[in-house]
Amino acid sequence: MPNYIPHSDDEIQQMLSFIGLNNVDELFNMIPDALKVKGELNLGRAMSEPDIAKTFRSFAKRNSSVEDLVCFAGGGSYDHDIAAVTSSVGSRSEFVTSYTPYQPEVSQGVLQALFEFQTLISRISGLEVSNASLYDGASACVEAANLTTAATGRSGIWLSGGLNPNWAQVVRTFASGSGQEISKTTLSNGKTNWDSLKGSEPPAALLVQYPNYLGIIEDLKLARQVADSLGAMLIVAYDPIAMSILESPGKYADVAVAEGQSLGVPLSFGGPYLGLFSVKKDLVRRLPGRLIGETVDVESKKGYVSTLRAREQDIRRERASSNVCTNQTLMAIAAAIQMSWLGTGGIRQAATMTAKAAYYCQQLAIQIPGVKMVSDSAFYKEFALNLPISAEVAVERLLEEGFLAGIALSQGFEDTEFEDSLLICVTEKRTRQEIESFIASLEKVVA
Repeated sequence: MPNYIPHSDDEIQQMLSFIGLNNVDELFNMIPDALKVKGELNLGRAMSEPDIAKTFRSFAKRNSSVEDLVCFAGGGSYDHDIAAVTSSVGSRSEFVTSYTPYQPEVSQGVLQALFEFQTLISRISGLEVSNASLYDGASACVEAANLTTAATGRSGIWLSGGLNPNWAQVVRTFASGSGQEISKTTLSNGKTNWDSLKGSEPPAALLVQYPNYLGIIEDLKLARQVADSLGAMLIVAYDPIAMSILESPGKYADVAVAEGQSLGVPLSFGGPYLGLFSVKKDLVRRLPGRLIGETVDVESKKGYVSTLRAREQDIRRERASSNVCTNQTLMAIAAAIQMSWLGTGGIRQAATMTAKAAYYCQQLAIQIPGVKMVSDSAFYKEFALNLPISAEVAVERLLEEGFLAGIALSQGFEDTEFEDSLLICVTEKRTRQEIESFIASLEKVVA
């Protein structure tokens, strides 16, 4: 490809003269010679555009995606169906190239889309106010911890033992800088055992996942009772699609967070994803990130603006409990399109098909000699199996059979009871034939 030279020699000399230097080397005098590259970089020969495209296609073929493998893996990233209209409309240049809507007069389309997104998320979460999104489920958990510690003046957060271990690790990482004290419960039959932290200092909040990382449906009523007895707040990390058939977290939670990837966002080898964040109305001034509001202009025409900006770190830093001043606009718009297209009935149908498919797969799996359920508690779309062989070995061998089999729980859980356990996920995309083929391969592998 031809060289890219952003500035001419004359332009470079003008800039150097303006700052009182003779040449570019003087610009980097503060860098020790030992750190500078000597000679030319060891680069390959120049290539034509078609050759470069061919080379990178060969790199891409080294990856195996859900287009090549039948996916039974979950753990926070899910192979749900994405409507064609979601990909088509969401990839329009008006959305893809849009930037931060600091000037509402030229950003009405994006602002309205985000406002609609917030409205839809509030309906799913059951809480009055939702922001315009955060980075992902993990960062949403962090921001919920920040909000509740700021609101209560306490420093402790009790994490359910059923919280996604990757999210829990992110919460701990941020807590090491903020001074928060993180405690984790044990599990009893796959559910949170809040009594395991009995006698500890009352926390700012309890954080429970619903359904939890093992796919088990937690008791939110019990979690609310425990939180109230401690004078603490309750944070619920929920599955947005499951909320169409399960009880809404808004009935019990002060703060509801979620990973929104399942709402029309591709797996994409791990991101970018979408954090959902909702709160009770009395917490709106502590809401992190961006909030879009509906108003009228001087001619009484409806319009949309970024509102309550004064709560944000970029304006009132000394009083802020968050430094997030942005959002995942493109992912949020894709989610809004997906939710609007499916509607209440469509989302409920996807959730129901998912639950039925997961139950069918589980019933076949426990017929395999030596395979047992880790817990007999009610589950949604994920369930954990205890295998007679190493779960890591099972995942590797099933990969050869064409299946992305699931997640070995020993990778995230320290508990020895999960040493040979495999977390399997089944969504509405999995057909009866795929499920039966997967079970046949699993039986062959464990034998």
